[in-house]
Amino acid sequence: MNGVAIRFCSVSKYSLCGVCRTMERPGFMASLVAGGIAGVSVDLILYPLDTIKTRLQSPQGFNKAGGFRGIYAGVPSAAIGSFPNAAAFFITYEYVKWFLHTDSSSYLMPVKHMLAASAGEVVACLIRVPSEVVKQRAQVSSSSRTFQIFSNILYQEGIRGLYRGYTSTVLREALWSWRQDHVVDCWQSAVCGAFAGGFAAVVTTPLDVAKTRIMLAKVGSSTASGNVLSALHGVWRTQGLAGLFAGVFPRTAAISLGGFIFLGAYDQTRSLLLELGRGSP
Repeated sequence: MNGVAIRFCSVSKYSLCGVCRTMERPGFMASLVAGGIAGVSVDLILYPLDTIKTRLQSPQGFNKAGGFRGIYAGVPSAAIGSFPNAAAFFITYEYVKWFLHTDSSSYLMPVKHMLAASAGEVVACLIRVPSEVVKQRAQVSSSSRTFQIFSNILYQEGIRGLYRGYTSTVLREALWSWRQDHVVDCWQSAVCGAFAGGFAAVVTTPLDVAKTRIMLAKVGSSTASGNVLSALHGVWRTQGLAGLFAGVFPRTAAISLGGFIFLGAYDQTRSLLLELGRGSP
């Protein structure tokens, strides 16, 4: 999910079951499509929590950013970017794992998965960040339409404006990816992933706050330059520790719940696609 970061496929993020181990068809395509659909489902179902989190982290404060009004503001951007973002991660992740082929018993396997997941995040963020910039600006200014916000960014800042916060987003997502991947029972893994995801959500919240501040900063301001440390220092100076962990509760809840929603949607969709594949000539 954009913003609260529940995103498709990533076996690495949710520590789900060991699906998608190969890129062989039809399993690979079924996993790709199922993962994309599951990711979009999570994004839409938990979107209100993401909006609340963004408004809590915004520099103008929760109430001025919209409070509980218009909690689906910006959802078109999230919906459009979710599937291609997921596909970009999934394909890159699997390709890098194949490129770094290692014996499954090798002690280097965790390193291979970490590198593959990190590479996947770097590529996926090329799609995710523009979607996130437009979405977050819509969330704190619900009077503006998504396309209007997109047009204004291009007119005022050009393509670079759409990539504000790229560094902080990659750093945040890469930290998610650096967890060893184990093949265990899917639902057992979902429970473990919920706890692990919740803990990781708390730890990475300051980076998420920095990302939000950078993406929402006024054109020409020092924060808009994209310096992560500068953004963190600014929040610390004005709001202290509470500011660095703004939105931690809705973010943690969304990430923990998202794993279960993702797994249910993924399993059902993948099973259906594989069944249809076996039935076709």
